[in-house]
Amino acid sequence: MYKFRFFLFIVCLGARCIADVPAGADRICGKWLSGEKNLMVEVYKADNQFKAKIIWYKDDPKYAMDEWRDKHNPDPKLRSRKILGMDVLHGLVYDAHNDTWEHGIIYDAQHGKEWDAWCCIDKEGLLKVKGYWCFKFIGRTMTFRRVNP
Repeated sequence: MYKFRFFLFIVCLGARCIADVPAGADRICGKWLSGEKNLMVEVYKADNQFKAKIIWYKDDPKYAMDEWRDKHNPDPKLRSRKILGMDVLHGLVYDAHNDTWEHGIIYDAQHGKEWDAWCCIDKEGLLKVKGYWCFKFIGRTMTFRRVNP
């Protein structure tokens, strides 16, 4: 009887661990910290697409995070919006065949520019986000590590 209870406990524990990691497209959702440890984003799903917003960043220690504005935005009406909480990635759609998220747009608040975007999660569980212009080989890749809730 005790062996059966122990077996049942292990099975339930294993099911709990598996349930913590979303399968398929939704596994991109969650909080991610950049490799440089200066930016944290939260990826979420809305209207059948994936988006990411800035939830923390490290910048000039003289100013509070909440004070930084989107001052480089080409649209003067948007230059007063806060960087913290701003969506910086939108339009990503999961491609099950390639196990990637495609057709996104990423916004670079430091320069006020938008780029095409593509994402994948590699074998080590790292999120690779590539901003590029026209061709995927012309761009920059940022690496993020999942942050435990």
